[in-house]
Amino acid sequence: MSDEVEPGHVRVRLDLSYDGRDFSGWAKQARGQRTVQGDIEDALRTVTRSSQTYELTVAGRTDAGVHARGQVAHVDLPVEVWAEHREKLLKRLAGRLARDVRIWRVEEAPAGFNARFSAIWRRYAYRVTDNPGGVDPLLRGHVLWHDWPLDVDAMNAAAEKLVGEHDFAAYCKKREGATTIRTLQRLSWERDAAGVITATVKADAFCHNMVRSLVGALLFVGDGHRPVQWPGKVLAAGVRDSAVHVVRPHGLTLEEVGYPADELLAARNREARNKRSLPGSGGGLGGCC
Repeated sequence: MSDEVEPGHVRVRLDLSYDGRDFSGWAKQARGQRTVQGDIEDALRTVTRSSQTYELTVAGRTDAGVHARGQVAHVDLPVEVWAEHREKLLKRLAGRLARDVRIWRVEEAPAGFNARFSAIWRRYAYRVTDNPGGVDPLLRGHVLWHDWPLDVDAMNAAAEKLVGEHDFAAYCKKREGATTIRTLQRLSWERDAAGVITATVKADAFCHNMVRSLVGALLFVGDGHRPVQWPGKVLAAGVRDSAVHVVRPHGLTLEEVGYPADELLAARNREARNKRSLPGSGGGLGGCC
């Protein structure tokens, strides 16, 4: 599959962040709900005084209520539009966008760059507290309250069995024609001095609801409702388990997206589009978060 930039256009990389609480996710929706993609595309059309909408491609589509600190997107702009607006585009977008979405960097992308397919990993954080008094009011939009004491060591022991390349069908909302095979590179928990427990979840890609399902399973281990071995057994079963709870979205933040060196971008772009399977099984390219 070719991803060549059309003649007369320039591919532009955008680095951005947003508070997801008032958005119906990243992707534009037919019923006109407010989305991150919709807001940025509207702002871009306005500040460039363009009659057409320039469509964004994003590293990882986030669900309603999910936040992002290190999201990446790209857009292909006509050469003349980029030449006219490049120097002032960042400031003009800041003046047009609502304060719950910010673009921090706008620059011409290197050859072969695709915000989605060139990425080699995405890193999410999920934040939760088991403080008996609840969540700090200043953090309530970004931290989940779990009203049972949590054993972080038990959650980390259970998480170890989930790291690696697996079929995560048991932890994903299945999408037609999409594989659920992913390489989970890191899954670990750490409690800070304020009592906020952060899960760091890093993978080459994620399927729908994967992070929030993994977190839900591990919380059940942490509060003693399930044994340490349970999340691994669910994974091995390979089917959705009704006991796996998909936790609320507001505790989840996309923290960072990783890309290879510029000279490897095009190769990674092609590789990520290939069908994927575990040894002895079939599979196809999956969706994102």
